[in-house]
Amino acid sequence: MVSPSSPDPRFSPSWSPRTSPLPALAVAGVGPVALALARRVLSAEDTELARWSGVAGPGVLVLLGDTESLPWVEGVVYLGRDAAAPALLLPCTLAPDVAPALLERALVARAQTGTPLAVLPRTAHLVPVGAARPVSRDTVRAWLATQEGA
Repeated sequence: MVSPSSPDPRFSPSWSPRTSPLPALAVAGVGPVALALARRVLSAEDTELARWSGVAGPGVLVLLGDTESLPWVEGVVYLGRDAAAPALLLPCTLAPDVAPALLERALVARAQTGTPLAVLPRTAHLVPVGAARPVSRDTVRAWLATQEGA
């Protein structure tokens, strides 16, 4: 499991709808949405699980996979890669109000972890996803039990 960074209110660019959505490479949930996403993962067939890798931390779950394989639950954020900021996974339907390359430089410097970084603007989380591992039903079940007991 990988711990996401804490929200940082000092850095909060504005976000607006993208003119053209990015192809989804990941899906993320925070708080109750992360729990719902974990439950959805546990209900998936083994063939689906084999198509995903993921990272999780306190209250955050990020799954990476092919666009067509990524699960859906109410409230998740789909993330994709903007060619101008390849070290970031950004919301597929939102664009920052700053140049993506500048955003990338600032966030990578701030995070001081490996890349890519999943950017979750609504909660201001940065989640390093470079250490993503294949999804294991046992690991997801253990993470979910820990989160529900917290």
